[in-house]
Amino acid sequence: MAGAAAQRDLESPLVDRPDISGLVVEDDTPVDNLPSEKQQRLLTESLYTSWSGPPPDESGGPRPFLAAANVGLFSSVKRPPLVPDFFLSLDVVPAEPRWAKENRTYLFWEFGKPPELVIEVVSNREGEELGRKRRGYAGMRIPHYVVYDPARHLGEAALHAFELRGDLYVPIQPWFELLGLGLVEWDGEFEGMSGPWLRWRDQDGELLLTGAERAESERERAESERERAESERKRAESERERAESERKRAEEAELRAQRLAARLRALGVDPDADT
Repeated sequence: MAGAAAQRDLESPLVDRPDISGLVVEDDTPVDNLPSEKQQRLLTESLYTSWSGPPPDESGGPRPFLAAANVGLFSSVKRPPLVPDFFLSLDVVPAEPRWAKENRTYLFWEFGKPPELVIEVVSNREGEELGRKRRGYAGMRIPHYVVYDPARHLGEAALHAFELRGDLYVPIQPWFELLGLGLVEWDGEFEGMSGPWLRWRDQDGELLLTGAERAESERERAESERERAESERKRAESERERAESERKRAEEAELRAQRLAARLRALGVDPDADT
């Protein structure tokens, strides 16, 4: 029933937007820990830094997207929001003025649809990511739901990906065709904090880089190009020196031949005569 109600809200004409004057779209309650905050930022930053957007539509043009962390999702004024650690919505652009109440959060009736994907990061056993939240996002008709459990609070698996089929989420591999992206656990360092992280990957298995990683990659590429150019310069210099050495060798050989010819002439021998 919750899913049907959410769909009815979503299909309502924009002229029938609900009254949100009494809706609390944010509060001051702290909800995150440091690792979760960094994980959220890693997911968001790498998309905006390295992703050109979802596969082009029939027109072939670029498609906008909205990625955000810790922002409330409202499917109805009659139900409390869910606040995922991360969400991604395709083909939407936040409206202006951005500080207007209706534009500060994700209201389904304003954006015209739910996000395509939400991610929850598990930090304890109290969040019910595979229970209450899973049912809640299914009721919101969100196509894909991902649970990342870096500390393995919920079991041996770190990554759980689901696709909405009917009214229920079913497990899938963490690849999302509508995005042209997948998710993978990666062990490394982000902003000075080492350990496992959830990262985006492309169809070739390559990670979407953060701004710092792209800068480092560009620095390494430039350094490699500089080294290649230096190697080419040294090769050209070596070739020039070799040619110069060959020229000098030829000149010396010519001088020796001339001196020999002069001595032969002094002895009355014509060095140019046929033998």
